Amino acid sequence: DFGRSSELAFVVEPSDDIAVQEQPLILYCQVEGIQPITITWRKNGVMILDSENAFMLANGSLYVSRFQRVRGDGSSDEGEYDCMAQNHYGLVVSRKAKIQAATMSDFHIHPQNAVVEEGGVARFQCQIHGLPEPVILWHKNSMPVNTDNERYTLLPKGVLQITGLRAEDSGIFHCVATNIANVKFSREARLTVSGSHSTVYKDPMILVGPENLTLTVHQTAVLECIATGNPRPIVSWSRLDGRPIGVEGIQVLGTGNLMISDLTVQHSGIYVCAANKPGTRVRRTAQGSLVVQAPAEFVQHPQSISRPVGTTAIFTCVAQGEPPPQITWLRNGQILETSDHIKLKNNNSTLSIYGINQADEAIYQCLAENSAGSTQASARLTVLWADGLPSPPQGVRAETVSATTIQVSWEKPLQNTKEIIGYVLHIRKAADPVEMEYQEAVSKSTFQQLVTDLEPSTSYSFYIKAYTSRGASKASEVTVVSTLGEVPAMPSLFIKVINSTTVQATWEPSIKLGQHKGFKLYYRKVHLSQYTGPVLLASNVTAYNITHLDASVVYEVKLLAYNQHGDGNSTVRFVSLRETVERTVLHPPCDCMKDEQNNKTSTTGIIIGIHIGVTCIIFCILFLMFGYRGRLLMCKNVQEQLSTPQIPRSQRSTTGLVLNGATRRDRDERDLNGKQLDMNELERLFPASPSQEQQEKGITLAHSPSAPHNETQISTLPLDEFSIIEEQPDPLSKPPCGSSPAAPAPNHGAANEG
Repeated sequence: DFGRSSELAFVVEPSDDIAVQEQPLILYCQVEGIQPITITWRKNGVMILDSENAFMLANGSLYVSRFQRVRGDGSSDEGEYDCMAQNHYGLVVSRKAKIQAATMSDFHIHPQNAVVEEGGVARFQCQIHGLPEPVILWHKNSMPVNTDNERYTLLPKGVLQITGLRAEDSGIFHCVATNIANVKFSREARLTVSGSHSTVYKDPMILVGPENLTLTVHQTAVLECIATGNPRPIVSWSRLDGRPIGVEGIQVLGTGNLMISDLTVQHSGIYVCAANKPGTRVRRTAQGSLVVQAPAEFVQHPQSISRPVGTTAIFTCVAQGEPPPQITWLRNGQILETSDHIKLKNNNSTLSIYGINQADEAIYQCLAENSAGSTQASARLTVLWADGLPSPPQGVRAETVSATTIQVSWEKPLQNTKEIIGYVLHIRKAADPVEMEYQEAVSKSTFQQLVTDLEPSTSYSFYIKAYTSRGASKASEVTVVSTLGEVPAMPSLFIKVINSTTVQATWEPSIKLGQHKGFKLYYRKVHLSQYTGPVLLASNVTAYNITHLDASVVYEVKLLAYNQHGDGNSTVRFVSLRETVERTVLHPPCDCMKDEQNNKTSTTGIIIGIHIGVTCIIFCILFLMFGYRGRLLMCKNVQEQLSTPQIPRSQRSTTGLVLNGATRRDRDERDLNGKQLDMNELERLFPASPSQEQQEKGITLAHSPSAPHNETQISTLPLDEFSIIEEQPDPLSKPPCGSSPAAPAPNHGAANEG
């Protein structure tokens, strides 16, 4: 069974009750478990002794013969009762039962006289307090109101609503309140129905809206809303948070009262009553809050467990309710006190017992309680102990090795060592709680353990247990030792050259350095053994300038962090100022005074240079334009000359005909004008070359076969009448038109000079 210890548990627990004055009262309590079991009762935490007024029955229930709210000695039978059961396994306590006396006060609200026109709405109310809650009924003219009439609505809180009033509704009304304590009558009130039904328009108006309610799950909530107007308004309900109200368990009483049966926590919220004029958006609203509480109940019960001596026992108890319940732990009926080895976590939902021993064997109870009720669950811890277990390990010692390492050594137990299968070393920071402890397993032949990855300058506690297949020994004595302090780590160092005699050393602060008091800076010339320094710098300093250096040598700069435990490892950098000096020689700094004196002269020179450059560009452009135009004219002249018919031989001899088609005088003139024949054009006109035989006898020139046959002329020139004029190329002259400047001179034809 969940939440029960098989050795001892409750089957029936006392429940809340309302007792009647001078009447007997029975509180039930039934327990199961291993006999013998002793049952006792308490009221408000005080043991109840058997007397004539109160005594325990054979089944364990408590019987109160005459319940008294107030006795002659000033005591009262009202209070919180609980039942305790005990056997040799432990003790358990039941939930607390709240016992109250049945009462009824006088009416504090009486119905009032009312005059309402026909067709209107009448409302009467009376209120009275009592335990249990009084049932209120209404009478008209000394007769119970007919509840079968749909126009009459009775609400649980003592409200009577009458809608669609008629003349026969007039009369005298009063209410009757009844509970187990008493019956009471309110004052009378007269209802007068006047006139006939009015047809005058009236805006919708809410006479009474919903009130704030706080109830418990499974109860019924009635939210009142009564509205008037002409025409009769339509009443509707909604939730302020926009969630749907739902349909299950929802009912409308009368013309607009909302009743919610079998309440759950999800019904909590703010409810809005709206009175709407039919066919329009004219409306009036009123709102009230509904709070639904739920008594504490367990989601997870604690479970009985068995654990060997020296191990850890954990109980878990999770409860829910509205409002959230508070959890309290009991050990054998007494409130559990926390200590170094007993801890409560997760809002008391988890109970942890570290290093258990036989004294921890008991029944542990979890009590969950809120304003709506309480509940309890129990579980038993059994501590396993076997005969012949080893005694605790002896001579536990711990020695500090470094800032992060401690060596722990011990000696084997004095008794029952044959069955030992290993040892477990328990490690914990001395300042940490027990649950932060961790363990390291060691073989049975090892009597020392090097514990690493510890924190510097920190105290640690150690103890050892010897383990067998049947359980563990008791813990050894605890030894506490501290690790050494740790020097800081290496800082990051950067060197920046400022000028030919100064460098700047910079570094970054970092948490990786650990705690440090400051920095030490050293520097030296690399060919020397002696450092300059140390320069002591505070822990918040991150830069230092080293001045008056020699630019011709290389320097070594060293930086380290230090603290009370010593100096950390250093970071070394090398720097040369020679490159800076060379850059200064190649690019000397400007003489600002001299530059100011020469500023005007330099500006004038720049302007003159710009003018000269522009002038040269203009002349080059003109030269190219005129040169190109000249070449076009020359090509045109050559074409005209070549198209002229050949002259007789006699005339050619006198005119000095040459292959180029011009006399030397003409060639000279063309040379002066910078004009030349287009050799490509000549090749096109005379493509064929004469054979070797023809070259010996003379030169034969013929037109291209594609020329018309009637224009074909053949000329044969003797060698003695043929001369070659060689022209030297003028480097300044332009190439012929239509040819590339880089192209070689074309072949003008084969010519042999005898």
